[in-house]
This record gives sequence, structure tokens and C-alpha cells, in this order.
Amino acid sequence: MAVDLLLGLQWGDEGKGKIVDVLTKNYDIIARFQGGPNAGHTLEFDGIKHVLHTIPSGIFHKNAMNIVGNGVVIDPVIFKKELDALDQFDIDIKSKLFISRKAHLILPTHRLLDAASETAKGKAKIGSTLKGIGPTYMDKTGRNGMRIGDLELDTWKEKYRTLANKHEAMIGFYNVDIQYDLEELETEFFDSLKTLKALTFIDSEEYLYQAQKAGKKILAEGAQGSLLDIDFGTYPFVTSSNTTAAGACTGLGVAPNQIGDVKGIFKAYTTRVGSGPFPTELFDTDGETMGRVGNEFGATTGRPRRCGWLDLVALKYAVQINGVTELMMMKGDVLSGFKKIKVCTAYNYKGETISHLPYNIEAENVTPIYTEMKGWAQDLTKMNKAEELPQALNTYIDFLEKELEVPIKIVSVGPDRTQTIHR
Repeated sequence: MAVDLLLGLQWGDEGKGKIVDVLTKNYDIIARFQGGPNAGHTLEFDGIKHVLHTIPSGIFHKNAMNIVGNGVVIDPVIFKKELDALDQFDIDIKSKLFISRKAHLILPTHRLLDAASETAKGKAKIGSTLKGIGPTYMDKTGRNGMRIGDLELDTWKEKYRTLANKHEAMIGFYNVDIQYDLEELETEFFDSLKTLKALTFIDSEEYLYQAQKAGKKILAEGAQGSLLDIDFGTYPFVTSSNTTAAGACTGLGVAPNQIGDVKGIFKAYTTRVGSGPFPTELFDTDGETMGRVGNEFGATTGRPRRCGWLDLVALKYAVQINGVTELMMMKGDVLSGFKKIKVCTAYNYKGETISHLPYNIEAENVTPIYTEMKGWAQDLTKMNKAEELPQALNTYIDFLEKELEVPIKIVSVGPDRTQTIHR
């Protein structure tokens, strides 16, 4: 049984959590394959808004097992807070949430290192969420990291102390004023580890292999977005993991020939949190309207998102490198009321018109070339059938499908799981 993937195709915040929640009824297992608590997957149903950071977005469905894969980095403190928030929903966490022994732990000193590094960069800062993600992945690739499985060893405290001492020495290297009380941070950290150790740890690659053999339907859930991929994103303004489809193989231990459908999520426009190039960014009333109507604030950080028109050059690139087989368009309702809709279909790159994503898309090199389309005024939020969508929106969708050469199977018209139109 093939493993389907669901991932973001822009700079994150596309609405992956909602769609995983909508699709979970069709799957037996939901597995997160990369990223950490820098993710903010927002789900809304029954009048309640939920924000998940590390726990897979299928956790509210009784039919699905949820796996945190080896490619994920886990902050026990944030993880405990997530679990505490789920207490009221009568979820059997012990039997419904398993964690890979090969997933890496975020230590308190990883967060301090993140803050020191970002402060030292000054105006050149990346826009880190300061959750310790980057330093944790650095320890992973540097072969120094602490993993979930280490907590089952008698020597785990010694390993922790050695790594934390090393981090404190590194913080001093940055020569910035970072105020902290490590003893206080460690008290909270060790307390949260008690909660984490009460959960079920598994050899997730073996678990998923046996599940495939048994015919279980598996959906791999990505975090962040393709343009934040450490290799293929807008480096260095990226995250520290592989957010693209290939990351599911390394982040879960799934063989490449076992990948089935690749479901790509994108907004009807474009947003970005933090620093980095953004060719279609708007600084006018249209951009302000998108942000206000779309409630464009980071689910994890609360930072306002930068907004702009849909960038088809970047979106085609993401579709290409991920091998996307079907698309889901989010927040079509936010564009209701715009008399004209613009879509970037090419770049003026150093005086030349190009339709592919070049190495550098900083503003001094790239100017977007737009195609303008008629907008729509209808309120989409109460619609529940494809036939009800306004003609101008259907024209917009048809145009995107033709350009991207991939069908758009879902159109989201609001944050609630019921506000989802299947085409």
C-alpha cells in the first residue's frame, strides 16, 4: 500500500493542518515527517480553534493512529503543553500517538543558541521562530544530538549534561547579551520529560513498513513549505529540514518507490513570515486587505505575515520538485471583493523574461510580470458545492490548472473543516 504525501508549496502557512484533518477519515495512519514546534497547524471545527505544533493533525479522529517520525525535532516542554490542551477531548493519547525513537530532542540550550545566533546576525537575521530548531538539526548532522531513544538509556542524563555544557560554551562565542536562567529552564524541561516518557516510543520505520504490508492507508504530513526547504528553498531564509516530498522518505524511512499521491497545498495568494525575498509582496491597500481579511498572523509566533499576489513561477517550481499529483487551493474566500486579481506568470530577471525560479530572487534581480483577471464579490464561506462557486473564481481555477498542469481537487472557502469544497 503506497504512502500518500501532503505538503505545502509556498513559504508555509498554506493550511495543511485543516486539509489533513479533512482527509484523515480516509486514512489509518497520519505521520509527521519533518520540522518541529516552529509549525503551527490550525484546525477549526465545532466552534473550537486548535493549533498543533508537533502532534499530527489527525489526532482528533478516532480511526487514525498518529506517528511523530524520525525527521521531526521535539521540544518536550511545548509537546507537554500540546498534550495538556488535548486533555479535554477524551483522546487515548497512549494508544493513538506514537513517537519515533530516532526523532531528535530540542534542549533548552538549543533555544538559547537560536536566540544568540539570531541576535548576532543583526539586520541580516533570518527570521527564526527561536524555537531551537536550527541548532537541533545542526547537532543532528554534527552527530552530537540527543534522540528520543536515548531517554530509555541509563546514561541519558550524562549525555544531556555534556551537550548542554557544550552549548553554553558556544553561546559565549556569540558575544551577545542573552539573559537566561538555565536552572529554571531545566526544571521545566525535566518535568516535561516525565510526560514524554509516559508515551509510546517505537521504531517507526519498522512500524510503517509492517503497516504498509498489512494494507494500512498512510498519509505523511509535512510542515512549513517547499520554498523553505533547506536545499531547494530561498536559502538562507529557509528552515532547517527538507520540507519537500523527498523529506518524507528520509523523515519516515519510507522507500521512494512506495510514495503514492503527492497532495500539494497552496493559498489563492501568497504569504511569507519572517525575512527573505518575496517578488509579489504588496505594500498597498490590497496587501493590507489580504492580511486583515485572511487573519494573516503566524499560528506559532503571532507575527504578521507579508502578503502578495499568487506567484505561479514559484508555485510551478514547487509542483515540479515535489512531483505533485493533485492540488488543494486554500483561502479563496479571502480574495472575494477584489475587482481585479493578479497572478505572476513570469519574472523580468536582469532584463530577461523567464518562467522558472532562478538562483536569486532578491528584488534587485526580479520584477514580477502579471496576468490580470476579473475578480468576484460573492461571499464564498457559506458555499458547499463546486457548482455554487462564482464564474470568475472558476475561471481563475481553470487558469491555474492549465498553467500548473495538475488538477485542483479541493477549494477551501473558510477555516472550518466543513468549509471545504471537493471538485
